[in-house]
Amino acid sequence: MYTGMLIPLDGSKTAEKVLPYARFLAGRLETPVELLAVIDIAELAAQVSPEKARFLDTIIIDGERQSKEYLSRIAATFPGNRVKCTIEKGRAGDAIIGRGDADTGMLMAMGTHGRSGINRWLLGSVAEKVLRGTTNPLLLVRATDEAKSEGEATLKSVVVPLDGSEIAASVLPMVAGLANKLGLEVELFRAFNIPYSVYGTGDGYYAVNVDELIAEVGNEAREHLEKKSAELKKLGVAKVTCTTKEGFGPDEIISLGRKTPDNFIAMCSHGRSGVKRWVLGSVTETVVRHSEDPILIVRPG
Repeated sequence: MYTGMLIPLDGSKTAEKVLPYARFLAGRLETPVELLAVIDIAELAAQVSPEKARFLDTIIIDGERQSKEYLSRIAATFPGNRVKCTIEKGRAGDAIIGRGDADTGMLMAMGTHGRSGINRWLLGSVAEKVLRGTTNPLLLVRATDEAKSEGEATLKSVVVPLDGSEIAASVLPMVAGLANKLGLEVELFRAFNIPYSVYGTGDGYYAVNVDELIAEVGNEAREHLEKKSAELKKLGVAKVTCTTKEGFGPDEIISLGRKTPDNFIAMCSHGRSGVKRWVLGSVTETVVRHSEDPILIVRPG
């Protein structure tokens, strides 16, 4: 299904919080694993005092040795999988994106900061750059205080938000493959709302029958999900449920994820090139920044 799984690690507990999910997926999918560490020479040079600058080469060599030992220890926790350890020099984000560009069928799996309050908007510069820059499927796992780095996670279901567009639905073939391989239940979800502008005129009179409009939009949403459910069943998925909810899309997606144990969220984001490659859909952006569930981001083909 995937040609491999790339797991960037920097020695931090934050990055390691992805490992239980990576072990689960790699084991069930029988996917080869590549652990990647990146030595940022420019950053090392900036941290070295002028008096010690002449020892920079020695510091780099020592960093490579420590990284190799660290990745080897992590590799031993993936029993039964082919594990490759790679050490590259350069900027971490660029190196990770570059590895993905070399193999677009590879799944990337990364841990990112788990914070509360205003700081929930922060993902970490490396994860942010990879999220916006890669065209590979990307699994992001938020590193909350409760999250573990040891052992293996359990995944029983996948929540798939849809909005009626074919771009959003392009995630479904990958979801079907994962559901069939992992025995997952798929929950198709669509949130809908009515723009405030339709609730009344400037004189305060109702412009439309709001109840009828809500019912119509809700019916349309359910019909769309049922159509996509039938498509998934044709692809062999045994368990598919459909859920609609009136409300603001990102909020309802995050809320449903919190209520669903042992799940992850699978979403499709805009796939673009050049400067626009850095632009994600607003719903995807909000869910990625605020959800506490693992999120699989897929670019449309």
